[in-house]
Amino acid sequence: MTSDQPTIGPVTATMRGTTITAEPRRPTWRDVLAKAAARRLSRGAPAGTINVEGPYGGFVVGEGGQSVHVRVNHPGAYRRTLRRGSIGLAETYIDGWWETDDLTGLIQIQIRNLEGLLSRLDDLVAVVDRPWSALHRLRKPTKSTDRHNVRAHYDLPGELFDVMLDESMMYSCAYFATPETSLHDAQLAKLEMICEKLDLGPSDHLLEIGSGWGGLAIYAARTRGCRVTTTTLSLEQRKVALERIDQAGLADRIEVLDRDYRDLEGTYSKLVSIEMIEAVDWRLHETFFRSCEGLLAPDGLMLIQAITIADRSFARARFNRDFIKELIFPGGCLPSVTHMTDTLTRTTHLRVVGLEDIGAHYAATLRHWRENFFERWGDVAPDGYGVEFARLWELYLCYCEAGFLERHVSDVQMLIAGPKWHDPVVPTPNAVR
Repeated sequence: MTSDQPTIGPVTATMRGTTITAEPRRPTWRDVLAKAAARRLSRGAPAGTINVEGPYGGFVVGEGGQSVHVRVNHPGAYRRTLRRGSIGLAETYIDGWWETDDLTGLIQIQIRNLEGLLSRLDDLVAVVDRPWSALHRLRKPTKSTDRHNVRAHYDLPGELFDVMLDESMMYSCAYFATPETSLHDAQLAKLEMICEKLDLGPSDHLLEIGSGWGGLAIYAARTRGCRVTTTTLSLEQRKVALERIDQAGLADRIEVLDRDYRDLEGTYSKLVSIEMIEAVDWRLHETFFRSCEGLLAPDGLMLIQAITIADRSFARARFNRDFIKELIFPGGCLPSVTHMTDTLTRTTHLRVVGLEDIGAHYAATLRHWRENFFERWGDVAPDGYGVEFARLWELYLCYCEAGFLERHVSDVQMLIAGPKWHDPVVPTPNAVR
């Protein structure tokens, strides 16, 4: 925040060089009541201190611990946020109605302070989950809905992902060997982990569900010599992936399809899907895993990398309409580990043979993306993607970073085997001959 911001007249909210103007007005009685309610609801918040200031008065929430400052530039910010939850929080931030000196820190404090409430909501939803789920299963999303939802995010301007991601163009959790590891090296380390876990070799035919921009397909074909068939519903991703594969000289080993996972055919020795299941509606998870089983050879291996939510929060979260589902990933749903393993057991003959939680690495991944975005986006942003979009994207990256820092969400690599797969027997040095 700048020290010369006016308190009378249009208030300019400044964030990392992006500015937006919020026209002030006199608070209505509803605004006053909403501010009082927000202050009362925040009383006794144990985790951190929020210093609220601005032309409409201020107050302090909490005492001690992590401290952040929030400047409220519009009196309607409290009412809109209370009425619409995280969606209202996002809308008011995008519109410049409030700003903060530490967006990630603010969301971290709010996550800690909401833990008790969310836990009680988890318990409440658990009571009605069975009939509520049965009712929702009567109407499942269609293939056209899934295609529309995927393109709503991944067909954003290519410049966005070019500036935010590293050279591998991997849009998923990286793996940092040390805090000094670069984003590119961390992404390559993640790709190497996946190839090792799948035991990929030249004789394998790998199916990838969710191509991204071809990063894994290129890495696997180049380092393991295997054939790769990869599919995406995003026209923009497929176009870029084909260009990158051609530039890498791997067009003879990699095929890129524009096909829904339910329409795929053939049998593959290995299967991989990196952070794609989050785009699959929970009502279709059984269909997703059955489709995977039908495509994987009986002695094959499959790896799913997924952003996950805590088991006890899954039922509540899948019905919740939040900022991410509304403005970033329409139709998205974070699975839980137990939900995935239960679904596998109930609907397929597949079995989980390995599980690794790498969620601790996602906060660093997101921080790198955020820094890249702010450093480069202003130079390449196309028309129609100005200040409001920059603030939306900043909030998205900080919101997710805070979630991983607080372990509100995590990320796992789940290794899954076909019914006839056998773990290779490795002889020990003292084995009897």
